Amino acid sequence: MSTDIDVDLVVLGLGPGGELLATEAARSGLRVVGVDERLVGGECPYFGCVPSKMVVRAANALAEARRVTGLAGGAEVSPDWGVVHARIRDEATDDWDDGVAVERLERAGVRFVRGHGRLVAPGVVEVGGTRYVAARGVVLNTGTSPDAPPVAGLADTPFWTNRDVLRTAELPASMVVVGGGAIGAELAQAFARFGTRVSLVESAPRVLAPEEPEASAVVARALSADGVQLVTGATIGSVAHADGRFTVAVTDAEGTALELSAERLLVAAGRRPNLTDIGLEAVGLDPDAGAVDTDLRMRAGERLWAIGDITGKGAYTHMSMYQARIALRDITGAEGHRAEYHAVPRVTFTDPEVGSVGLTEEQARDAGIDVAVGVAPLEESARGWIARAEGVVKLVKDRDARYLVGATSVGPAGGEVLSLLAAAVHARIPVSTLRGMPFAYPTFHRAVEAALEDLRQ
Repeated sequence: MSTDIDVDLVVLGLGPGGELLATEAARSGLRVVGVDERLVGGECPYFGCVPSKMVVRAANALAEARRVTGLAGGAEVSPDWGVVHARIRDEATDDWDDGVAVERLERAGVRFVRGHGRLVAPGVVEVGGTRYVAARGVVLNTGTSPDAPPVAGLADTPFWTNRDVLRTAELPASMVVVGGGAIGAELAQAFARFGTRVSLVESAPRVLAPEEPEASAVVARALSADGVQLVTGATIGSVAHADGRFTVAVTDAEGTALELSAERLLVAAGRRPNLTDIGLEAVGLDPDAGAVDTDLRMRAGERLWAIGDITGKGAYTHMSMYQARIALRDITGAEGHRAEYHAVPRVTFTDPEVGSVGLTEEQARDAGIDVAVGVAPLEESARGWIARAEGVVKLVKDRDARYLVGATSVGPAGGEVLSLLAAAVHARIPVSTLRGMPFAYPTFHRAVEAALEDLRQ
């Protein structure tokens, strides 16, 4: 027999957005219950952005040391994966223990419940034998899990996901990476720089397929320069594992059959929303849907809000936290902006970085926008030439509206240069205003000025 406990708010799933919302709601005086069966903080601090960027930072340091030759003399580099593993284990994740995060939640006044929660009625979540009846309602933040393609034999092998690769204490001598999106490209490059022989297999015609073709081309050249074997436009026929090695049967874009062999196989081919067993049917929603639809206040139903990856607006930590603040304002009756998605920024932390915001050229044309495009190679800027850096700035302008609807910045500081472009797209700053700005010299972001001039062509 279930026990009912009256509360004000239940937050089901405590990834970055859920943790923020639960904390701030409790601080505002609400009786808040936070429920999660996994680690509080979600994918980002334990298996995603934080540990992966520690890997990227370390790999970039190795690459930068190797660039001493030709710039400042010579240098010898001795990679040591143990240093990276220790940082991830000790500094980032507390050996994958969320005790500090739980304590932080409870100190803010949140009642934390470890377990699998399910909606059983509007405003009611059951965990074990206890039903939490929420007067204000329920916030869903259940996130996503690594997905794997339906390849023959794959499920029967000990393949890695991003969760496994970032916990490994030993560097593999060889690795096949399936998936050329952000996660696959970042980790393929990083492991190659540590000395692993890496093959990257991508079904799309190019790596980073959702990005501008110019960005993909720069990153593909960088990956190849780091020794990564790229197989794009690929079809994977089967995967096998025997005697400690993986064998991946691949057909490339030209129809050539390849057999890739490696110690490890990393599958980074997308993620699936955690929606199948959280009781969506009890509140009239489809558990088989690819995302939870919300309005611009993050409302998903009667006394129900949804935030984060499951809304389908971008599987980014910053999106989850952005939506959390919007939902919190709606729950507490505070004034503030509603959700806007025309200028969602994203960064892929390869070297060079790829920062993007808004629409690509193709997306803008498909939306019926009369497009003007400006492109500036980074190496033609003074700072790019000095640094011997490769990259590009690409701007997508709505000719009729006379402002940018999208932009991409590729370079050593591509994600930082993006801040200027994200503000321009978000605020719909007229291109004439941007052209009237002084751009500091010599900087990487000065390439934006050159791209603005190219828009005149």
